[in-house]
Amino acid sequence: MIRQPEGPAENIVDRLLESQQQLTAVEKFSQRYSSVTAPANESQYRDLIPLDGLADEEQYSFEIDLDACSGCKACVAACHSLNGLEEGEIWRNVGLLTGGDDFNPVVQHVTSACHHCVEPACMHGCPVRAYEKDPITGIVTHLDDQCIGCKYCMFTCPYDVPSYSKSKGIVRKCNMCTDRLSEGQAPACVQACPHEAIKIRKVNVEALRSAAAEEQGGGSGLLPGAPSSRLTLPTTRYIGKPKVIATGKPIDFHVGKTQHAHFPLVFMLTLTQMALGVFATALLIQWSGSVSERGLAILNIAGFVSLVMGLIVATLHLGRPDKAYRAMSGFRTSWLSREIIGFNGFAGAASGLLSLSMFSFWPDWIAAQAGMLAIVTVLAGVIAVECSVMLYVVTGRPLWSASRTHGLFFLSAVVAGLALSVLVLAAAGFSGSAALRWVAGGLILATGLKLFVELRLLKHLNLDESTPEKLSAQVLISAKRPLGYTRLALAAVGGMVLPAMLAIGLFSVSSIVPAAILFGCVLSGELIERYLFFAISNARRMPGAPN
Repeated sequence: MIRQPEGPAENIVDRLLESQQQLTAVEKFSQRYSSVTAPANESQYRDLIPLDGLADEEQYSFEIDLDACSGCKACVAACHSLNGLEEGEIWRNVGLLTGGDDFNPVVQHVTSACHHCVEPACMHGCPVRAYEKDPITGIVTHLDDQCIGCKYCMFTCPYDVPSYSKSKGIVRKCNMCTDRLSEGQAPACVQACPHEAIKIRKVNVEALRSAAAEEQGGGSGLLPGAPSSRLTLPTTRYIGKPKVIATGKPIDFHVGKTQHAHFPLVFMLTLTQMALGVFATALLIQWSGSVSERGLAILNIAGFVSLVMGLIVATLHLGRPDKAYRAMSGFRTSWLSREIIGFNGFAGAASGLLSLSMFSFWPDWIAAQAGMLAIVTVLAGVIAVECSVMLYVVTGRPLWSASRTHGLFFLSAVVAGLALSVLVLAAAGFSGSAALRWVAGGLILATGLKLFVELRLLKHLNLDESTPEKLSAQVLISAKRPLGYTRLALAAVGGMVLPAMLAIGLFSVSSIVPAAILFGCVLSGELIERYLFFAISNARRMPGAPN
């Protein structure tokens, strides 16, 4: 028997034994994670959201690191994809902030979404209570099923956050992906950012209130050029780039823009205010005794028709007019709800007055109350128009200040109401009467006051700083110059020249045609003024405002 060499066999065994001590990739992975209980890559995402509970006076907020933001818009794409937004519907956007100096200019991208404010103006202004603020997390969410698409929250939010969906007829907005947060996952924008520029943090509400109270001159605690934080107490915090934050401005800070006109509101406001003016004129004429009961009845009919037309056209502004019955439920905080209630009261009183004026079957003791009901109707109209005024004043937009808006709205009531009264009196056969001359003279005075209130805006053109008022005035004399001149011409002809000719009795024989031209000029001019009220109203905006 021949014996084989032992060397090779021993080498094979040694190699086999050695190979058994070396694990495969699968075995190594299994051994490495056999005792791991924490999620993989925990350190990478746990820092992006707080997983511990909120203390008293705390809520969630966005924290934006300007040093990390590159403007790639991955957050925008992720938000759009996860929430299934429509084309053109934006809940988060990226804008530009410019700063530095002539020798070292800086351009900084800024991502912005809903700031989930401590005092959300969208929630307080909503007439159907379609917004709610979570008492624990502080997140402001929108209730799509409750919304009627009135778009008033788009007025009240100083940061242009709510986004209107034409196909759905409702407004929608960012909810900080609250369903993901409740499961310990980061919102879409936070998770998608490749540089971790967006994080969810906890903020102290009282600290925000104190910081907002210390703001000087309407400044903003968010970013330079942004709306004042005192309006709604936004919770978003921007960190990094101290030089940009100190000297920066939104890229469009010095540019005035034409705003959305809201045509249904243009007609609604003009017609309802004209109705108040007619009823007030009829009341004054009734006290003077210069017109018969037939003339007063015709004036009341004209005022009622104007009021009803205004209320009907107002429904065209709603995305879901079939749900308009909900619009009075927010009367505790919403001036829109109060406006609707006010105009319902105005219409009710006007209906009663019209009934007493037109029909004679009422008992004498009821008919005797017509004078008192006329006073109630005018007071109800004043309250309704005052609600319209406050509806815009509370938005905090400089061009919709209390003094200017009160002047425009109530003087519109006087001017348009007197113009319609001139037409009604002329058509009813009161040409050359003392009442017609008195109304024509009042129209001249009211038109002059109205133009003074409107043209006062032009004084801001001389300012060195680009204030919202200056930007609005620049839009008026540039993009809207033809309309501005047309407005002045119509006011001059319909509010001054023709009324003066009627007042001196130049058309004493038959004044129907000049009265109709007068009314057409005045009404057209008032509609243009109300269009400009919306179209030139510039305000401070976030550099990355979504809408």
